[in-house]
Amino acid sequence: MFATPSGTQACPDIDRHRRLAVQLADMIPGAATVRVDLTDPQRRWPHPHATVKDEAGKTMALGRTTTTVAARWVLRTWPKADWTRPHTFHLVTATLTHSESTAAGRGC
Repeated sequence: MFATPSGTQACPDIDRHRRLAVQLADMIPGAATVRVDLTDPQRRWPHPHATVKDEAGKTMALGRTTTTVAARWVLRTWPKADWTRPHTFHLVTATLTHSESTAAGRGC
């Protein structure tokens, strides 16, 4: 989305990432990370799924609708990420990493 004649984005990606982190933290109080993949354990075919953990690393029990919505929001924010592998969105830093990775960063 370009809103200026210079071709610069009206809404830089880093702002989108921070807004998403705020929205998810508001929707899921106490959440620290959202792990997103396309392998919902309740489905046989690829389906967006999120596993949310708190600051202590404990998995939070959430409904299917909440986990699906959170997963779709993250997927849509990073459409060019390799979604054949799971990713973790860190709400405090608003960064996305490959779930196997320990280093912070965008990990796309």
